[in-house]
Amino acid sequence: MRAMILAAGYGTRLWPLTVDRAKPAIPFMGRPLVGYMAEYLSRYGFGDIVVNLHHRPESVRSALGDGSRFGVRLHYVEEPDILGTSGALDNARHLLEGDTFVVANGKLATDIDLAAALETHRRTGALATLILRRNAERERYSIVEVSEGHVQGFGGFPSSDNAGDEDVPLMFTGIQVLDSRVFELIPRGVYSDSVPAIYKPAIARGDVVAAHIAEGAWYELSTVKRYLETSVALMRGEGRDVELGEGASVEGGAEVSESVLWEGVKIASGARVRRAVLGAGVEIGSGEVLENVAVVRADLVAGEERPEKGLAGEVRGANFVAPLPG
Repeated sequence: MRAMILAAGYGTRLWPLTVDRAKPAIPFMGRPLVGYMAEYLSRYGFGDIVVNLHHRPESVRSALGDGSRFGVRLHYVEEPDILGTSGALDNARHLLEGDTFVVANGKLATDIDLAAALETHRRTGALATLILRRNAERERYSIVEVSEGHVQGFGGFPSSDNAGDEDVPLMFTGIQVLDSRVFELIPRGVYSDSVPAIYKPAIARGDVVAAHIAEGAWYELSTVKRYLETSVALMRGEGRDVELGEGASVEGGAEVSESVLWEGVKIASGARVRRAVLGAGVEIGSGEVLENVAVVRADLVAGEERPEKGLAGEVRGANFVAPLPG
């Protein structure tokens, strides 16, 4: 079976972590972020996985290679211009047509039972099956309207005023099972997104768009804060709270907790680091105190324009330090 991981976005909300690499290539739990999703798909029998590239494609190819270390074969398709969530499928249709396939967002960490969703898709004979979850916290994810197991439409964001009500809204997890017939709806060679290009027309013409409501852990790593919170949550499940990248070192006498250290990070004795993400090659001297921040080398951001949704920060010595939002 084949699957596609959507990974072409800029990752602006992860800046400054994406200043020297694309979002799919950032380290996550000892592997590149998209590698984590590739391993998840591999566990359900997906051996060939398509990955779309746009921003800094060389960093993704270098980090992921041919996919063998994740138990899959990776097929890269480049997008000189961003094509959108369904335009990306059109660009890869030569690799996906002819059979049912799965599409997953590349910024997810989850243990949702994909086999159960595939069974829902087969049982309903759906054109598409959206894997949904209950949004009990009423986070800012669009509401998916469902009736009798079928997706009927898409609404706005849930109101936090209704927190605690029994009527919990449903949200899309970013994972979908698609029949090859979806290519009949996707325009050729242009930008397009899945909701207006596939789902709304499909529902309007009477196609079945099935809703599979899943349980299980689900995290979306779209911001630096979520990246850190997710990393800490998963590390605690393993009985630890610090991730050390290749070549990273922490001298005795340093205090480090709830933090992710990328490759080559060095923390001197007497430093204190808590709830921080330290990018590649960052060095923290004795006596420095860092908390609730993302830090990259200052030379990486020199002359770079901060994206509108990126974290603001300041240069402190050889480092660029960006506080995380509360």
